[in-house]
Amino acid sequence: MSDTDTTHESGPGTHSEGWKTAAKMLQDTAPLTVPEGASAMTIFVEWEPGDPGSPPHRHSGPAFGYVVEGAVRFEMEGEPERVIEAGGTFWEPGGDPIHYQDGNALSDARTRFVVTMLCAPGKPMLELVEKEELAQRAHLRAPRPTA
Repeated sequence: MSDTDTTHESGPGTHSEGWKTAAKMLQDTAPLTVPEGASAMTIFVEWEPGDPGSPPHRHSGPAFGYVVEGAVRFEMEGEPERVIEAGGTFWEPGGDPIHYQDGNALSDARTRFVVTMLCAPGKPMLELVEKEELAQRAHLRAPRPTA
């Protein structure tokens, strides 16, 4: 073996210590209700600049998101609208609460995020909310920001 050759050992006992600091807690959510027999689905969403996102909707189970790039305008029923920037997380409990907004808060750049959802069996991943129900539940929506 020459001086330029290197050997790499592998197998048990040759791990680095990097695993001890590699993981960073991004989100810890409780209480959590998971529908019996739920399946998990992870999706990647990309909104063009200024895209308002999905219409008001709900999910059959909890959803957990991570903003990869840009900024998400996020609003759940009963909570004030907020902007979640790249590196931030969000979650929604699923079930009855309406998810009003998940659009791009930026007018000049794309926004990308990843969402993992736990879906109840036989239910769609996303259920749009009809205008009539939105009107009936308007009192549950947090006050709108004033411009």
